[in-house]
Amino acid sequence: MSINCTTPIPLRLFEPKSASHELENGAGIIRIDLGNTFNDLRDPEIWFLEFCRKLGTPVSQSAEGELVLSIRDQSLGQNDPKTRGPNTNKKLGFHTDRCDVIAFLCLMPAMTGGENQVVDSREVERIIQRERPDIHSVLKEKFPYKRHVVDRGNQKPFVMQPIFSEFKGFFACSYLRVLIDRADQDDNCPSLNESQRQAINFLDEVCERPELQLRFTMKSGEILLLNNWTTLHRRTAFDDSLDPERKRHLLRVWLSMPNSRPLDTSFIENFGTNEAGTVRGGMKPNV
Repeated sequence: MSINCTTPIPLRLFEPKSASHELENGAGIIRIDLGNTFNDLRDPEIWFLEFCRKLGTPVSQSAEGELVLSIRDQSLGQNDPKTRGPNTNKKLGFHTDRCDVIAFLCLMPAMTGGENQVVDSREVERIIQRERPDIHSVLKEKFPYKRHVVDRGNQKPFVMQPIFSEFKGFFACSYLRVLIDRADQDDNCPSLNESQRQAINFLDEVCERPELQLRFTMKSGEILLLNNWTTLHRRTAFDDSLDPERKRHLLRVWLSMPNSRPLDTSFIENFGTNEAGTVRGGMKPNV
């Protein structure tokens, strides 16, 4: 397995420049332990946003232009348009987000569960290419992604993007099955063919292999940084404490990175641009 990040590094060892290099050119994952600094934070949201700005440019995560998203189980119900996977307590599938780097700060872990699982998408691609080259070819085709229910600033009902791509020698993996499945079920979006359905099923099967997964549970005061183009991530289901002050709570920031890689031109619709080092990704505010 390519990823090796068993324990968080102390905050004092964090250096933005070297961290950006490691995220883009190394394992694509960094874990940081804030230690006593966490207990001294008067406003974790303000502090975390400023911390992330040392790495890159925060981009909007909603039609309201939120730069910091509060991640906790809101129990809104499956049909509520405000429901997003991170704001439930259900197990999530391996996926990427619409940004170069995703950053989490854990304020409070769950009572039980909520384990983070990360796989190296470059290793996943190598395995699929070796074991099922026919499926690898399919995953390089464009798949339909239905517009997210909270992406109200976006006028396009769907976009077409590959899961695996290479552009100017740079690999990229982008995958959010829930939006692919929604497009497949929507008469106003293109449907998947059987080869595409088999391909994403096999992709999920490979990601499920325990030997590929880095598993850990974030503790209070821990930061997680992930390169969305070279890693896939998810968290397991969890149960919360009955005490409102002890419920699982994370903060999330989506970052556009100044040292990002160039992308296939099909990502322009969803990310604004495919050029390296430019501000891209996120959701357009509905103003």
